[in-house]
Order: sequence, then structure tokens, then C-alpha cells
Amino acid sequence: MSLERYLPVFDWGRRYDRAALTGDLVAAVIVTIMLIPQSLAYAMLAGLPPVAGLYASILPLALYAIFGTSRSLAVGPVAVISLLTASAAGAVAVPGSAAYIEATVALALLSGAILLAMGLFRLGFLANLLSHPVISGFITASGLLIAASQVRHVLGVSAGGGTFPETIQALLVALPETNWPTLVIGGATIGFLFYARSRLPYVLRRAGMPERRAALLARTAPVVAVVLSILAVILLGLAGRGVAVVGDVPRGLPPLSLPGADLALWARLLPAAFLISVVGFVESVSVAQTLAAKKRQSIRPDQELIGIGMANLAAAVSAGYPVTGGFARSVVNHDAGAETPAAGAYTAIGIALASLFLTPLLRNLPVAVLAATIIVAVLSLVDFGALLRTWRYSRIDFIAMAGTILVTLGVGVEAGILAGVSLSLLLHLWRGSRPHVAEIGQVPGTRHFRNRLRHDVAMDPSVLSLRIDSSIWFGNARAVEDVLQDAVAGRHRLRHLVLNCAAVNSVDASALESLERSRARLADQGIALHLSEVKGPVMDRLARTDFIEHLGGTVFLSHHEAMTALAPDMTALADAAPRPVIDARRPSPERPALPD
Repeated sequence: MSLERYLPVFDWGRRYDRAALTGDLVAAVIVTIMLIPQSLAYAMLAGLPPVAGLYASILPLALYAIFGTSRSLAVGPVAVISLLTASAAGAVAVPGSAAYIEATVALALLSGAILLAMGLFRLGFLANLLSHPVISGFITASGLLIAASQVRHVLGVSAGGGTFPETIQALLVALPETNWPTLVIGGATIGFLFYARSRLPYVLRRAGMPERRAALLARTAPVVAVVLSILAVILLGLAGRGVAVVGDVPRGLPPLSLPGADLALWARLLPAAFLISVVGFVESVSVAQTLAAKKRQSIRPDQELIGIGMANLAAAVSAGYPVTGGFARSVVNHDAGAETPAAGAYTAIGIALASLFLTPLLRNLPVAVLAATIIVAVLSLVDFGALLRTWRYSRIDFIAMAGTILVTLGVGVEAGILAGVSLSLLLHLWRGSRPHVAEIGQVPGTRHFRNRLRHDVAMDPSVLSLRIDSSIWFGNARAVEDVLQDAVAGRHRLRHLVLNCAAVNSVDASALESLERSRARLADQGIALHLSEVKGPVMDRLARTDFIEHLGGTVFLSHHEAMTALAPDMTALADAAPRPVIDARRPSPERPALPD
């Protein structure tokens, strides 16, 4: 059992049959066709020679097939991780230099080691620090940054910048120098790829092709663009007219070697490697869980850390750069019929064969076509609608999302994600320091107690019932204390205060001291403090103190029991009243839509 836990290949491998082999081989062929131009393009985005993308798509895929738990995840270079790699390596070396390549290999090594350690120590929960609005905002901003950085290749000009405004300004300045043959090739490729994504599946279905086959065939459009553009360069002599081409791509399998042990370099790259690890893991596990749910399968996130970690270590020893599970290719892998992680291993074989036999054919591939492939791929990640949806749902999450986008575009990718995490944590602490406390009464004809601002409820002037809708901890203890004091002010007939603790999951030491002060103040005013519906773990901790002994009131099992004991006349009337006809879950038109 322990061997299968860390080597899932022994789990699915013993049930491997001919049907699974057929599905995996078909999926591998389709993903290989899709992955070849993607690998070349993303390597260029990372500031590396195109062949580095092929290298990063061979051994990492094979290692993930052994250690990963997802049946559909396709591992390899992806746009966001390529951008993070370029940003981190560019901070320590000149792009294209030997030191730059060494830095990208070191990033793969460090990322692999971090992910592996997180998996072994079951630290996958750390990825939860990246909330969905932060990830969504970061991916949107990264998509814009990546697309803007590739426009220069489509125009055939030299223009760049570290931030989005700088890039746009540089492009505007360089616009008069546009190489028109390059623009025609790049523009035509962008148009064709967008058409293939949006309209080609529909056209193929109208022609009688099955929906699944039409969708998969449309995914091969980048390969068609590569082939046609290479023929155009050769037949029209476009290389002599200023169209930049990939040039010689080394033929053969990736060289296997251990990365150099430059501890000073590793120390400088460690923070960026951690960011790459966490972002890559979040992206990968999100895709893996989504696809697993479609087949009613499951993945193990901690084992996924090990699988992706081993894939990155494999990239480090095979002249690659950081990798993770990609959304588009994983969906294609799933739709093409992949049954097991073996499909990834077969894809690795296909990429290896391409490295051995097809690389000479890529010499005349226009760089503009690779840039167009990147632009079309990343613009699908841009989701401005998420800003509006988040604004409508939660202003706090919107602030974190918008802040992430603005900092990423205006400062850089690493600063952007750090700003997003920091904003999320700070806003979470701010929200946690302002607990919702509702004054509740009994809904006539029921034994339910609800917020008096939202429902018609029965109340007794001698008993005040407050429901605390969060745990009580040092961050909100003083706020709860102030709410209790304000709630009893001016109520001269009040004799009892009952705290409904149904939503209180914990009470820390600071909160206990605060409750002690509130109890003493209430006693001085002749008001007894009572508790109701205290959860077992909370009661266990309170029982280890003298708080319950000095409470002066009673701990009731239910709030109805508390009100029956403290306000029997009101409770009897409310119990006997007819049940309300209106839906008590909805706020009435006269009342504000407050939390229940």
C-alpha cells in the first residue's frame, strides 16, 4: 500500500489493458501534435532557445506518469510559468546567455525540490494562500503582459519593456519600423488560430463530422499554421525580406547532466522558485481536479506535489526549465480519450521522436508564428468578466483581484502575486476582525431563532439573545466585547443576556479574557450572562477554566431551552402561534438584506 501511495503507477498499471492502451495512444498522438508548436513557443516566451521547450516536454512527462495521480493531466511548459521563469532568470542574467540558461535550469531544480518537500510533508495547504480572485487576477494580468510582449515579434520590431505600460509605449514608438511581410504572416496566423478556436468546430460539425472529432481536429490548427508558414518562407524567400525565423534547432535527445551547484545563484532564485512552485501547483491541481470530476475519479493533491516536483527535477537534469500541468493540452488529452497517466509517457516518446527527426524542418519557422500561437493561447486566459462578477459578489475580493492585476501590469509578475497574497491576507484579517453579531428572536409557530432585522420574531424585553456568527479570537475579541456592551446600553428592563454560540468554533485565550470582562460588567449591571448551543470542543476548553464556574448564568443545550427557562410566557405564545405563511428565508421588502 505504501509503495502504491508514492508510486501510483503500481496502482493503475496492474489494471492496464488493451482498451486503455488504445485510448492512451490516440490521446498521445493528438497531444504530441499540439505540444510541439506550444513547446517551441513557450520556450521563446521564457527567453530560451526553442529546443528547450522540447527538452522540457520529454523526461518531465515520463516522470509525472510514474508519480502523478491524475489520469488526464498533461505536464509541460505553460505560458504563466514561462513568464515567471523569464522574469526570475532575467533578474540575474542576460537573456540568451549561458548564465541565463543556467538560471532557468536552477529554477527547475529548486522548484522540483520545493514541490517534492511540500508533498512529502503534506504541505499542499500552503497553496490555499492564493485565493481564487488573486489567481484569476494574476492570470488575467499575465495574459495581457504575455500578449503585449509578443506583439513585437508579430510586427517584426525590436521593442520591449519590463511592465505593461513600458511595453505598450515601446511598441508605439517602434510602430513605423514594422516589417510588413512579418506582420502579414503573424496577423494571418492570429486570425486563422482564432477562427480555428471559435468557428472551425462548428463548420466541421455542419459538414457531418462528429462533435468530438471536430473539436480535436480544430486543436491541431497550430501545426497547420507552422507547416504553411514554413512553406511560405521557403517558397517566397521571406527570410531574405526581414522575416525572422527560428534558425537551426539542435537535433537529438536532451543532454542529461546535473545542474551546477552555485549556492549563491540558488539563494537569489529561491523566492522566485517558491512562487513558481506554488503558482504551478495551483494551476495544475485545479485542472486535474476538474478533469477527474468529469470521470468521477479523484486525485491526491499531496501526491500531485510529488509528481510535479519529480517532473521539474527531470526538467533540471535534461536541460529544460520549470513545468506544470497545462489547461488546454490537459483538456485535449482528456477529450481524446486518455485513460491513464501512460498517455503522458507516450507523448514524451512522440516529442523525443520529433526532436530526433523533425527539428531540421523547423529551421525556417517564422518567429511571428510562434508569437501568434502564444498570443491566441494566453488571450483565452484573460477574463475581465471575472472583475464584474467579483465586484457584485464581494467588494473585498474585488480589491484583492484588482490590486493583483494593477501591480502585475504596473510593476511585474512577482510583485503582482505577492501583492495579491498580501492583500488577501490583510483583507481576510480585516473582515475577521469585524464579526457579525445578530440580535435574534423566535419565529412564531417554530422553534427557530432568526435575526430580528430580517424576520417577524417574538422577543421578551427582559431577555436579550445575541448570535455570534464567527469564532472569537484575539483579532475580534475586543469588537465582540464592544458589541455586547452597546447592545445592553439603555435596556433598563434587561435581566438576561444569552449568547447563541452555534457558529462559534473556537475561543482563544484573548477571547476568554474578553468574555470574562464582559461577564463582570454585566454582573455589575444586574444582568446574568448565559450561553446556548456551545459546541463540544469549545465547551471542553472552557471546562478547563473557571469561566463556567463564575459565569453566574447557565449553559443551555439549545436556544429554545434557554428561552423556555428565562422567558416562559413569551416562548409559550410563540410556540402556539400559527406558522408564518411567507418564506422566512427571504428578507421582507421593509427590511434590509442583512446577514441572517
